[in-house]
Amino acid sequence: MLFQVPNVLAADELNQVRSHLEQAKFIDGKLTAGWYAKPVKRNQQVQASNSAGQTVKSLIIEALRRNTLFQTAVRPRRIHSLLLSRYDIGMEYGRHTDNALMGGDAFWRSDVSFTLFLSDPSEYEGGELVIESADNEQPYKLEAGSALAYPSTSLHRVNPVTKGIRLVAAGWVQSLVRDASDREMLFDLETVRRSTFAQHGKTPEFDLLSKSIANLLRKWVEP
Repeated sequence: MLFQVPNVLAADELNQVRSHLEQAKFIDGKLTAGWYAKPVKRNQQVQASNSAGQTVKSLIIEALRRNTLFQTAVRPRRIHSLLLSRYDIGMEYGRHTDNALMGGDAFWRSDVSFTLFLSDPSEYEGGELVIESADNEQPYKLEAGSALAYPSTSLHRVNPVTKGIRLVAAGWVQSLVRDASDREMLFDLETVRRSTFAQHGKTPEFDLLSKSIANLLRKWVEP
């Protein structure tokens, strides 16, 4: 399931993030790419040990943890491997798929990928995140502070930046529910459950939906 998450960061949080990134040290992005992605990855990333970068990562992860849409759709067990990337003019990330396992010996699975846009679309040209599907491809360039979540199984790329600077945070999620179709089913049921409660309160139908969601979670969740 692919979906947009608006306003992950509030305006003051976005300002904090951008202020910290001005102090951060950026290095060659190839250093964090898999062997097959290195030839097509041309960007810069904040050095992992950088204190300003660590502050930004903590702020972003906390914002995702409190975001109801992200939590309901993704069911995160672990949000991991966050990268803070910068694309100057001419930089891009060619067609690739994300590593299935990350975190070194921790072997964190990548079920869902996300890109949190930190630059306003008016600040740069090009730099679209393009997600491929079986019969087409779709470019995305969201407002600063908003995120796009998409299956880690998908082929995707970042088009060359032709003007300005593109700042983003990219990260991955190991979900409590491994199967994407199961996560989508739970999301649909949860959406109906919340709508039912908003319209009619706690009804017998609401209770049945709650029971089904709880039992599906018991069946599908991997601790």
